[in-house]
Amino acid sequence: MASRRIWVGASLATLCALAHAQSVTLAGSMGNKALLVIDGQPHTLAVGQSAAGVTLQQLGEGRATVQQGGSSTTLRLGGAPARLAGGTAPVQAKEIVLQAGLGGHFTSSGSINGRPVQFMVDTGATVVALSQTEAERIGLDYRDAQRGISQTANGPVPVHRVSLGRVRVGEVELNNVEAIVMPAQMPYVLLGNSFLTRFQMRRDNDVMRLEKRP
Repeated sequence: MASRRIWVGASLATLCALAHAQSVTLAGSMGNKALLVIDGQPHTLAVGQSAAGVTLQQLGEGRATVQQGGSSTTLRLGGAPARLAGGTAPVQAKEIVLQAGLGGHFTSSGSINGRPVQFMVDTGATVVALSQTEAERIGLDYRDAQRGISQTANGPVPVHRVSLGRVRVGEVELNNVEAIVMPAQMPYVLLGNSFLTRFQMRRDNDVMRLEKRP
C-alpha cells in the first residue's frame, strides 16, 4: 500500500472535577485587567470586579488570584484550568479562547486521552502532531500503528498514523482525532487541522476564538 503523505506546518521547523464546578483559566492580561476564561467564556476583569460568580482579587506578573464562594486560588498564565466549587452547573462548552504568546503563537494547556499536554495551534499542519517522546509519556500505543511519510520544512520524515480517542483544549473535548507521531523533538503538541477544522475560527488582534461547529 502506498504511504499517505501528510503535511506538517512550518511551526515544526521553528520548534525542531468536580461536578458543578467552575473552570477558570488565566488567558492573559491587558494593563491592569486580567483575561479570564470561565467555563469557556472570556471575561476581562479589573481587581475587585466579578463575572459568573468569580471575583478577581489580585493581579501580578503572569498570575492572578480569584475567589468564588469563599474559596480562593491562584492562576498562572499558561497553566491548567482551576476548578472552583460552588458554581452553577455549566452547559457544555462550545468555544475555545486563546491568547497569543511570545512570537505570536497561540498555545494552550489541554489533554490527550486524559493525560496533560501543551498544545500550539498550527494551521499549516494537516493533523495533530506529537513527538515519540510525548507519545510515550502519555502512554499512547503507536508503534504498531500504520506508517506513513510526513512532509516538513526539513523534508520527508517517517511517522506513525494514530487516532486519538479524546483531545481536550480548555473546556472543549473532541473524540477520534487523527494524529501522527513523529521522531522529531517538539516542546508542544501541534494542534493541526484534524482538530481545527471542526471549529469556526476567528481572530481579534491577539485573541483567537474557536467555536465548535454544529
